[in-house]
Amino acid sequence: MRYYFYLVMLFFSCQILSAQSIIPTKSDSVYKKIDDFSKERKFFKVVHKLMFRPRKSEAAKIQKQKGASPIQKSFEKYSCRIIRNITIETTDPFGYSAENEKEVPEKKLERYGNSLHVKSKKWTIKNLLLFKKNQELDSLLIKESERLIRSQRFVRSVVIKPIAIENCQDSIDISVRVLDTWSLIPTGAFSNSKANLELTQRNFFGLGHEASFDYIRSFTNNTFAYDSRYSIQNIKNTFINTSVSSRTDLENNTYKAFKIERPFYSTLAHWAGGFYYDYKNYSEFLTNANLVTSYQNYKIKTYEFWAAHSSKIFAGNSDFSRATNLITSLGFTNTTYLKQPELSYDPIRFSNSSKRYLATIGISSQQFYQDKYLFRFGVIEDIPYGKVFSFTGGFENKNNLNRAYFGGRFSYGDYLDFGYISANIEYGSFFNNGKTEQTTIKIETNYFTNLFSIGNWKFRQFVRPVLVLGSNRLNTTRDRLNLIDVNGIPGFNSSPLVGTRKFLTTFQTQSYNPKNWYGFNLSPFMNFTIGFLDNGNHKFFNNKMYSQIGVGVLINNNYLIFNSFQFSFSYYPSLPIDGSNIIKTNTFQNTDINFNNFQIGQPYVLPYE
Repeated sequence: MRYYFYLVMLFFSCQILSAQSIIPTKSDSVYKKIDDFSKERKFFKVVHKLMFRPRKSEAAKIQKQKGASPIQKSFEKYSCRIIRNITIETTDPFGYSAENEKEVPEKKLERYGNSLHVKSKKWTIKNLLLFKKNQELDSLLIKESERLIRSQRFVRSVVIKPIAIENCQDSIDISVRVLDTWSLIPTGAFSNSKANLELTQRNFFGLGHEASFDYIRSFTNNTFAYDSRYSIQNIKNTFINTSVSSRTDLENNTYKAFKIERPFYSTLAHWAGGFYYDYKNYSEFLTNANLVTSYQNYKIKTYEFWAAHSSKIFAGNSDFSRATNLITSLGFTNTTYLKQPELSYDPIRFSNSSKRYLATIGISSQQFYQDKYLFRFGVIEDIPYGKVFSFTGGFENKNNLNRAYFGGRFSYGDYLDFGYISANIEYGSFFNNGKTEQTTIKIETNYFTNLFSIGNWKFRQFVRPVLVLGSNRLNTTRDRLNLIDVNGIPGFNSSPLVGTRKFLTTFQTQSYNPKNWYGFNLSPFMNFTIGFLDNGNHKFFNNKMYSQIGVGVLINNNYLIFNSFQFSFSYYPSLPIDGSNIIKTNTFQNTDINFNNFQIGQPYVLPYE
């Protein structure tokens, strides 16, 4: 019961926090009707006070966040002016600045590095703009365009600004200046048993395409593996993305995938959708009831379709009104097993062909703050905030059985006086003859402090707890939780360790040193993760605690091929397979704590991981 008590307490805590969020101004007709209606009835007046608060001015809001130092731009005084011309300028990565046009490369090393770089094409940047010539200037379209450009992995920074026209009060020019980042990234590793070399080009010929190829060679059995991927972003300003990938590992397992998708790239987008196909041919060790272990072969084809529509809820042109939408989406997934494990190794046919039909309806409200000194040194980053309320329903056909599915999600995030906090609560369960099956509850929060200083150094503290609860799971170890790496403790190897409930908390202290040493900026960080697994014995925190303690440093230098890279060391007091007091290198990164988004897209079954 105590887990459900924590769930209820967290839910009401989020509701209290949501009372602090921004709502549309009373000039918005829908909100005004809700406001007037609530004043006439005592019960709804109480509910209204719990859920809403009058919108503060932008100046008051920025004052509230004085510790967060948000970087906000305003184009309001130029609103409704006609855009006469749009000037786009792209620069090489070394010696230039997006903010200061007078900065030019002075050193030979800078000029040499730029000569090896292909700048982004102007039309590559133009395709990301949400505004055009001869349209009225819209402040939100300008800010969203800047965010979309900044989100590209080949862009370091971007500045979009209005240029006043002399003796003209009804028109305006727009300048777009982009600073590229170095886009060719070679990485590699070498040991006694194997070596690998990976090349990634994030801006192929300045087109915004991304290509990568990873070659791996095993010295033990003289075999090789490869992993290749090519993606095209934003085809002809449609914001349709496509990618194709192929991979073969050292065990000769093969994976191929193709994807074409138009996401909700902005809250201003009204439709989204996509198609995905993959093929897997691999083997893995399984153990049957007689404790006999054998390689079992899989051959699987999967394809998915989905489509979604977004429509405004509130009238008016405030940023909140335009960023708050009712979203409906439909999805279909077909998974076909061309080859599956023998029945003795999978008696319940967990691995079997299935068809899944899902639909989601919900309200999404998402906006962005701009801030510096988070995961990248001194570069503007976009932090989402907002709310999501959504419900997902549908059914799955598998093993000649139809099961209904129902799920729900509530998410909240905002900058508060004491820092940024977001919370995400999700529930999902199948229903078979009125009984729940494979139920999952997931609660996660993400918090980081305002930027604070000790001497000349700047610091932030990050905390991310995650709780996953499962009940009525299937009788197979494949339907269990673990603490392995991506969904657990970085660098952790716990294949034999499984459970039905999981609790993880990650603490990370990130520092930023403004001084440089021969052009190098060093940003040390420390990471501490603890994890618990429970296999239904109701003694969650009495079970053994597994942990990882790590230290690392993020190194920035604008003159190197790698604009930033990092080293880290992790200490593990106990690992189920490797033993005790283990030290590993580069098992975690300072970007392992990610932001939650507040968008609704493809319908999905809540992952149990």
